Amino acid sequence: MNKKDLKPASVFYYFEEICQVPRPSKREEKIIAYLKAFGEKHALETTTDEAGNVLIKKPATPGKENLRTVILQSHIDMVCEKNSDVEHDFLTDPIETVVDGEWLRAKGTTLGADNGIGVATELAILAATDIEHGPLECLFTVDEETGLTGAFALKPGFMTGDILINLDSEDEGELFIGCAGGANTTAEFTYQPVAAPQDYFYFRVAVKGLTGGHSGDDINKGRANANKLLNRFLTQLASKYTLYLCEIDGGNLHNAIPREAQALCAVPMQHKESVRVDLNIYTAELENEYAVTEPNLRTELSSESPCKEAIDMATARHFLRAVYAVHNGVYAMSQDIPGLVETSSNLASIKQVEGNKIKIVTSQRSSILSSRKDMSEMIRSAFLLGGAEVTTGDGYPGWKPNPASPVLKVAVDSYKKLFGVEPKVKAIHAGLECGLFLEKYPSLDMVSFGPTLRGVHSPDERMLIPTVDKFWRHLLDVLVNIPTK
Repeated sequence: MNKKDLKPASVFYYFEEICQVPRPSKREEKIIAYLKAFGEKHALETTTDEAGNVLIKKPATPGKENLRTVILQSHIDMVCEKNSDVEHDFLTDPIETVVDGEWLRAKGTTLGADNGIGVATELAILAATDIEHGPLECLFTVDEETGLTGAFALKPGFMTGDILINLDSEDEGELFIGCAGGANTTAEFTYQPVAAPQDYFYFRVAVKGLTGGHSGDDINKGRANANKLLNRFLTQLASKYTLYLCEIDGGNLHNAIPREAQALCAVPMQHKESVRVDLNIYTAELENEYAVTEPNLRTELSSESPCKEAIDMATARHFLRAVYAVHNGVYAMSQDIPGLVETSSNLASIKQVEGNKIKIVTSQRSSILSSRKDMSEMIRSAFLLGGAEVTTGDGYPGWKPNPASPVLKVAVDSYKKLFGVEPKVKAIHAGLECGLFLEKYPSLDMVSFGPTLRGVHSPDERMLIPTVDKFWRHLLDVLVNIPTK
């Protein structure tokens, strides 16, 4: 399959075009300029708010003026992750897409189909002259991935439609009518640098090759967390030997399951070979535990030159124990919707930052606000007991399902008519912007759907090409069957 043969051609044309435009979260100025130029080129009313959200309006096609106004919505930022052996600057370099059988992926980086395919779909509809629809408002929001700040900043009155179709879902044939709310809890350990002994064995130990993925969609798939695996091994060493922790680094994004983590440590020279044996045993244990979900898991240990300074041993000990105690993964399943994760937490990143601090970012999600608060307090408690300074953000609301939604009925009936099967109606554990939209526009009737994506928020991100055409056909049929005003 050649890229020029991908269908629908207009959607893949615009997807390839926006892949040339850098759009990391919080650095969306280039894609905002692209959208404004697009609106001007097509003589469409285009407005931008203070946050950078862009709204492009398109009048109804002749004969469809009496249909209710529909808002199509996607976010324009993308998660920027790459394999460690890939050179790529997300601020300047285009995403290089490749066709791999029935999948579209990128060369060693995230693809950006989350949510670039939604953006491309809106652009294809806006540019088309042969598609029937009622009045349309295409909303492109900023910074969904790192804080939902575009949706938070959206003001009442910016949009006028009362039906919203979110195009940020990742399973074709599934219609989503609810999502989890979430919040980040951040802990900081302040340490005293101490002189590192020079007659010790210094080594760098790393956990690599993990699958990673989205900390909402993929949290129930049994995937390993690199920060937890590394911390587990370091805690074992600290219980057996005099261990100096000099450096530690793992994970990057609050909404991604960390794939890699590493630490620079030292033990007395006489334990040099014992550490290597310990790691071999530990690796064998992990390969047995994660034989199904982490087939590419690997550990590495390399000798290093002595460091001048290390983290004081008391802080290092408290840090390791607190991280060990912090919950990671699924905490509770929904009692109302079979198979839906209700509450979870992700130990997202560990970084050394200025001021002799170790900063740990975690992310809690739940479809029940009280349960999310409980999960955040549990994480806070573990870190507070370890002596860290802890803060939990205000977070974002969930989206309560409405099974009686009129636009849901249109979407279900359309899918059955087109494909002869009943779509699945579900809620999702990931966070969507819909909950925030509902706060600003309480009368909105909403549904979310999209093509099939896998490996989002990781360099393994890929999009199943045949599902894009089904998603496109479904969306166009929904638009022409929207109820009248």
